[in-house]
Amino acid sequence: MTQERELGYRAPQVCKLVGITYRQLDYWARTNLIRPSLQQATGSGSQRLYSFSDVVQLKVIKRLLDAGMSLKKIRSAVTILAEQLDSERPLADVTLLSDGQTIYAAHSEQEVVDVFRRGQGVFGIAIGPVQDEVEGDIHQLFPGEELGEVVEAGAT
Repeated sequence: MTQERELGYRAPQVCKLVGITYRQLDYWARTNLIRPSLQQATGSGSQRLYSFSDVVQLKVIKRLLDAGMSLKKIRSAVTILAEQLDSERPLADVTLLSDGQTIYAAHSEQEVVDVFRRGQGVFGIAIGPVQDEVEGDIHQLFPGEELGEVVEAGAT
């Protein structure tokens, strides 16, 4: 029976993949933001080994930072999501959205929640489907009729 081994990524590779400095990666690992899941550092000279999932989560953190989120808020969001999702890899198990002020977690197309409000639902509307629905309603309510008129801008 063969045992599958997961590829691991050393710190210099992770820094290049994620677009962060070694100092950032080291700090995030030492403060338990995202710890390497394959091999922890065990003293001077030992190397951390990150999994693919770790790299993905680190990249998500980098993108949130690039979107204007503070590391303090990101750290808080990771903690909250880990509790809510009962997961050790919360940033790999959910789709995140951010406006630079808060972080939203999309668990499905129908469920988007404000992470910092501990699951407060967020109302979102995709415009494309609404346009299609209105067009369908117009054709259904007024079959065969030519609707709408061309009006000059500013005319009342």
